[in-house]
Amino acid sequence: MKTSMQPVIIKKKKVIAGRHHSGAWKVAFADFTTAMMAFFLLLWLIASANEPQKKAIAGYFTDVGGGLVGPGGANSGAIQFEHPQGQPDPANAPAIRQGQPGGDNSMSNGEGAGATAPVQMNADQIRREYEKREQEALAQLKAQLEQELDKTDSVLKELKDQILIDYTALGLRIQIVDKDQRPMFDLGSARLKSYSTDVLEALAPLLNQVPNRISITGHTDAIAYGSGAVYSNWELSADRANAARRALLDGEYPPEKVLTVQGMGASAPYKPDAPSDPINRRIAIIVLKKSVEDALLGRSGVGSDQVIESEGKVLAPVSQPLAPTAAPLKPAESGGT
Repeated sequence: MKTSMQPVIIKKKKVIAGRHHSGAWKVAFADFTTAMMAFFLLLWLIASANEPQKKAIAGYFTDVGGGLVGPGGANSGAIQFEHPQGQPDPANAPAIRQGQPGGDNSMSNGEGAGATAPVQMNADQIRREYEKREQEALAQLKAQLEQELDKTDSVLKELKDQILIDYTALGLRIQIVDKDQRPMFDLGSARLKSYSTDVLEALAPLLNQVPNRISITGHTDAIAYGSGAVYSNWELSADRANAARRALLDGEYPPEKVLTVQGMGASAPYKPDAPSDPINRRIAIIVLKKSVEDALLGRSGVGSDQVIESEGKVLAPVSQPLAPTAAPLKPAESGGT
């Protein structure tokens, strides 16, 4: 019996070590590498950001203004690093008025974003806000002057106990007073001592940090020139104030920011009960408030009919005097100081 034998075919596949079936793993590895790079970049940015920047970024991702339609509800404005947004306070949230986009807190039409109307301020509110900011600027200047007095390498430290800084109704006042054996000027003269010139020149850039203009006033003590003298303490105080102005200009203080230069003689002593005390000889530099500057320039004021009625009743408060009234001073035989 004849049988047919079919050949058996065996197929062998040669496998080469190290070869993969496809390149899909490369795409996955590239995605993983990109994600890790972005993660470490984020960590680096967070580590290098300061606290205000972190608050600004957090405020950007916080829905504080009604929100946007969609996931996240982030504000669409730019990040403000100088004035970062804080966390919203539901108790102090501004009310949304009817008739405005986003009224009724409706978010269905997407009009809630950017629907807040600008705050309208009247003239009185604008004035109060300006005065508030001006007072803050003057307070900052006062603090900086006081810090400068405490520096060991500061020129102002040489006359630290002779520089008085305070507030008046006119503005921030810096007074440089005389001291026994340490006057600002030569006796009976408007010639500045070398250390007084250095102090005034050092004050110039500090005073120039605020936009306010200044007033310079010279004061003398009660020791008057002899009888028959043409030159008196009035001329001396005015000349000394002008000498202080020139020293400030030498320190690169802008001349247009000097509003008034005046001499008051011995009419406004620092110590009324001791009119001959050396402390009464002084130069007063006042950083004027804007309202005072406007009044001096005649930009503001009221008519006489708005101040006093026909019966003599005062309608507007009378401003305080610039200096306490002193008793009449008797001239001495010696020359002025």
